[in-house]
Amino acid sequence: MINYLIFKNQLNNLIKKYDFLKYFSIGKSVLNNKIYCVKFGNGNKQIMYSAGIHANEYITSILLIKFIEDLSIAYKNNSKIYDYSIQDLYNNSSIYIIPMLNPDGINLVNNFYDSNSKIYNKCLNISNKYPYLRFPLDWKANINGVDFSNFQHTLLINRLVGDYYV
Repeated sequence: MINYLIFKNQLNNLIKKYDFLKYFSIGKSVLNNKIYCVKFGNGNKQIMYSAGIHANEYITSILLIKFIEDLSIAYKNNSKIYDYSIQDLYNNSSIYIIPMLNPDGINLVNNFYDSNSKIYNKCLNISNKYPYLRFPLDWKANINGVDFSNFQHTLLINRLVGDYYV
């Protein structure tokens, strides 16, 4: 299981260990948690990975943290991953990695909020409209009940290149 505090700790450890990684916030969640993006590389080709979009799919956040670590180890050791030179990848590409897009929802699904809290009860009231879903296990949305499925990639890509303003 993961929550936002564990995620931030893992991210900070990677940033401290690998000084060639750059990171920045692309915004904040409803509950004011920063949404971090890690940049690997300096090339002109731009690639973006995002995870942790649906709260109950939090495993994807863990996978992208591991991906960042694997890239960093290979770059530091001047090695390859699947026969691809990570040095070449770093020099020719800029990879933007957003490991946890929905930190509040992930916290909810992983029991970070007390069941007596206002946050928990707000989400419980929203979920009561969908009795076929197990709460909080099946929760996908952000803390306001908004599911990002329909517009996630357009928002993120435009925001990274500066065309989208909140």
